[in-house]
Amino acid sequence: MMAVSSPQYVWTLFTRPMLAHLGGTLAQLQVTFSILIVLQTFFSPFQGFLVDRFGPRLLLSVGALLTGASWLLAAGAKSITALYLTYGLFGGLGTGIIYVGVVGLMVKWFPDKRGFAAGVVAAGYGMGAIVTTFPISASLAAVGYQQTLTKYGFILGVAGFLAALGLKRPPAGWMADHVTKMSAPSSGVGPKKMLLSPVFWIMFVMMTMMSTSGLMVISQMATFAKDFGIAAVTIGGMAAVPLALSIDRFTNGLTRPFFGWVSDHLGRENTMAVAFGLEAMAMFLWLVTRDNAIVFVILSGVVFFGWGEIFSLFPSTLTDTFGTRHATTNYGFLYIAQGVGSIFGGPLAALMHQRTGSWLPIFSLVITMDLLTALAAFFILKPMRRRLALQVV
Repeated sequence: MMAVSSPQYVWTLFTRPMLAHLGGTLAQLQVTFSILIVLQTFFSPFQGFLVDRFGPRLLLSVGALLTGASWLLAAGAKSITALYLTYGLFGGLGTGIIYVGVVGLMVKWFPDKRGFAAGVVAAGYGMGAIVTTFPISASLAAVGYQQTLTKYGFILGVAGFLAALGLKRPPAGWMADHVTKMSAPSSGVGPKKMLLSPVFWIMFVMMTMMSTSGLMVISQMATFAKDFGIAAVTIGGMAAVPLALSIDRFTNGLTRPFFGWVSDHLGRENTMAVAFGLEAMAMFLWLVTRDNAIVFVILSGVVFFGWGEIFSLFPSTLTDTFGTRHATTNYGFLYIAQGVGSIFGGPLAALMHQRTGSWLPIFSLVITMDLLTALAAFFILKPMRRRLALQVV
């Protein structure tokens, strides 16, 4: 997970040197990033099926090699279109296989600690680029983006490949008592039956709304910080926005195992209600104190602490509900919600700002989504899952 996090989280470092070398506009170049995210999420059900069918070692090895190859081939790209087919296409498919495969594997290996286990590996993705950000930045300044892509593409591909060789499915009957306890409806509900269940679609809508909220911040922070008058402010000699982004990356990783662990003890829906409510409160305070740079930086960390846990709570809740046998494929379908949220939080939020000339409607909308999701977790999802379990028992 750490090895494949860099294509998403350090992409912004490559944009200026790529534009200088390849030409075109920033909007055209950013399509590369969109392709990466869309392919990472929308193909995840099929990728999850392949992992379940052929095993994690083979598929995740392929995913790691595709991710490394995406950078190696992008280094030789002669046009932005070529970047779409290398960095975007190969990178999206490779990172998608790794992400859905690892999360699906963890919820099978640790049925008694699903939330925490999913959170730890999700933190590897959320925080992994901390290891590469500064070395890649230094390499870009020293030798340019092409040699940097070649060097780190090789390093990340090999690291991911070697890690994948150590993965395997749990043995048959692994911790069967915990599987039965945690997955009351069945130990093996397949995607076809899952997709007919209202419980799945409630979770899909909830994850879409929460993804929209966080991805709006990720994709638009530099713009609304400028509009709020924060972008040019320095705090302790550091620019406010980069400082906020550094804090965000840390809290975005920390929240995943933390709230996953909490959910293992206090219950999934109870934890969702608290975490999503925290996100709504932080976003509201962020908006009303938007002209205070110090508060802006601090609250940005709280915002991501209330958001990043969706990547541990939703997969663990899904597996609790529909069992472990098809966990990877099933989570692939739910993970599509992240792709839908990227559309709502990215281009559609930017379009709303363009039409209204203000960030207030966008913030009001995502705060409302956070609150609705918190309430839905406790008052809709919780009783629905309880009824589903009782029907089977």
